Amino acid sequence: QVQLVESGGGLVQPGGSLRLSCAASGSIFRRSAMGWYRQAPGKQRELVARITSGGSTNYADSVKGRFTISRNNAKNTVYLQMNSLKPEDTAVYYCNAEHVWTKKQYWGQGSQVTVSS
Repeated sequence: QVQLVESGGGLVQPGGSLRLSCAASGSIFRRSAMGWYRQAPGKQRELVARITSGGSTNYADSVKGRFTISRNNAKNTVYLQMNSLKPEDTAVYYCNAEHVWTKKQYWGQGSQVTVSS
């Protein structure tokens, strides 16, 4: 059974920072690309950032230069450091794991991030 457990969301003022964490149970972490997606009210879920098992990263244009994704394979954890947050970053953020061979996907429960003064 694979579980992704997220933490670190909350309320922050514009210009502030938050760090999301996603801890993966099971044995898939090192064989998975990890990603962060977000879904704002009334909008489709979108990819925010992704990191491959080899450490290559890609980002949505809207977060480039502000967000950083990283992974710690020893801790089976992926992080999303979010700086210079804007109100439009407000959304539920979901952790995602995609197995490199089977392409099977797993999702976390979601973590609310609210950027507001």
